[in-house]
Amino acid sequence: MRTLPKNVTAYKRTPTFSEETIPAGLLKNHSTAAGVWGLIQIEAGSLEYVIGDTETHILSPETKGIVEPLVSHHVRATGPVSFHIEFYR
Repeated sequence: MRTLPKNVTAYKRTPTFSEETIPAGLLKNHSTAAGVWGLIQIEAGSLEYVIGDTETHILSPETKGIVEPLVSHHVRATGPVSFHIEFYR
């Protein structure tokens, strides 16, 4: 997984989601716009983060998910979880 570029700035944050409130759009393949990065921050529990068809990561409070611009991805709850996403450009 990549890291956020040093020259990006946070501009938006989602509400906190749980395994019961994850928006349907996050559960199917989607991508951010050109120039938009995301940072998936787990507050409690864990979340499966799938990038494309080949890369899967288990995110936790210690392991953040980096969303690259235009790269297809989705998430899957693996149990109780609370998380939010910060957007950067």
